[in-house]
Amino acid sequence: MSADGYEIASADGRADWDAEADVVIVGCGVAGLCAAIEARSAGADVLVLERASGGGGITLSAAGHVYLGGGTRVQKAVGVEDTVEDMEAYLLAVTPDPDPEKIRLYCDQSTAHFDWLVAQGVPFNDSMYPGKHVLQPTDECLIWSGNEEVWPYRDRAKPAPRGHKVAQVGEQGGAKLIACLTKRAEELGVRIVCDAAVQALIRDGEGRIAGVRYRSFDEMRHVRAGRGVVLATGHFTGNAEMLARHCPLLADERVYKQTTPHDDGAGIQLGLLAGGVALHMDGALVTCPYYPPESLIKGVLVNRNGERYVAEDSYHSRASILTAAQPGGVAYLVVDDAIFGRPEFGGYDVIDAWEDFVAMERDLGLPGGALQETMRRYNANAAKGEDPDFHKGAKWLRALETPPFAALDASLGKNPFVGFTLGGLRVSIDGEVLGEDGGSISGLYAAGACASNIAQDGTGYSSGTCIGESSFFGRRAGRHAAGRFSAA
Repeated sequence: MSADGYEIASADGRADWDAEADVVIVGCGVAGLCAAIEARSAGADVLVLERASGGGGITLSAAGHVYLGGGTRVQKAVGVEDTVEDMEAYLLAVTPDPDPEKIRLYCDQSTAHFDWLVAQGVPFNDSMYPGKHVLQPTDECLIWSGNEEVWPYRDRAKPAPRGHKVAQVGEQGGAKLIACLTKRAEELGVRIVCDAAVQALIRDGEGRIAGVRYRSFDEMRHVRAGRGVVLATGHFTGNAEMLARHCPLLADERVYKQTTPHDDGAGIQLGLLAGGVALHMDGALVTCPYYPPESLIKGVLVNRNGERYVAEDSYHSRASILTAAQPGGVAYLVVDDAIFGRPEFGGYDVIDAWEDFVAMERDLGLPGGALQETMRRYNANAAKGEDPDFHKGAKWLRALETPPFAALDASLGKNPFVGFTLGGLRVSIDGEVLGEDGGSISGLYAAGACASNIAQDGTGYSSGTCIGESSFFGRRAGRHAAGRFSAA
């Protein structure tokens, strides 16, 4: 039994199952719902058990981006050219430990997956948000949502925007996505039971995962799974002990945890107890965006030594994680009067403004001459449209020459850094939970944030990857589980 009370129970002699289904899915977020829809569409009787009083999980608080490409309907409608090969090359480049087979499949079937989501009732407008933003405040669909235009990735694959936001004004696209998928699952006859906290996997005498035990208020119930159990319980951001052991960046008290009350890593813990292994448990998306306004991308990020450390046009999580890694987590965003603005998401307080970098350097307590040299070199190169140090994109390069010059406090601990975990169970391309030897654990699957597929760390992340892979590989897990022969 784990420290949180999860365990593997035996089915030996059990004849008093309280319920039965072909496929039992643990968790009613985007991965669980997509698994349920596919399993039911394949003819399986499907039961979804949700620990909370309603489904949705962390996706309910998401803007609703899905990372898709290769020539989707929306990309074609707005005149964006993209290929499967470029999408694949990009994901291979930004992923620390890529699984080429999974990435190839995800890219190759990306347009078909978009069409599948539309067929389930999920709406996407044929439009594109024109500016550089973390999320669209409008209901426009396509957005640049990653490091596609950032060096060195722009040299390894032709850049294309691939973040597809569900048609919803503002930040409620994730909630609309869940509502559409829930409606579709219920129309197909998927049974969804809420307030059902799964605490144990039940293993039969042959070593197969044959069911689950869950608690509903004060009642304990046992459910037999004739074909398979799919774990789709979300991440482990809400588990302080697991964070301290695996993910020190998120364990830092200066980082706000984006989580729900039930994100304790239940699926990961159950999978480990069943003989699975976990991957990339130190990976996390952590962000504190300094844009919009996009004019601030033309600024310069420096640490307490007065040195640059990242290309400022990087995806916001990439820049934020590298900021947190600077000495003491101290950093400043240096701007001039021509590009000055206040970040829309808060933080980045203006420390002061000065007529020159000599005074700024002195008052910030930076090493003598360091900031002056950094800005001299940056401005000289920017005036020529170059950035040999960090290869910032040409459209964001501008010499900072218009006083007064301001320093915005970009430091960890002074700003609302927020994040969630990305590690999870090792799974096959069909969602089968795999053990140390690479063999599958019979009857057990995992998808979504409790499984490890494409998203592995925040520096290579692109917004929409989690929902994209959760929905895509959730479908595969549900379909594969439904295809298993029922045990006698």
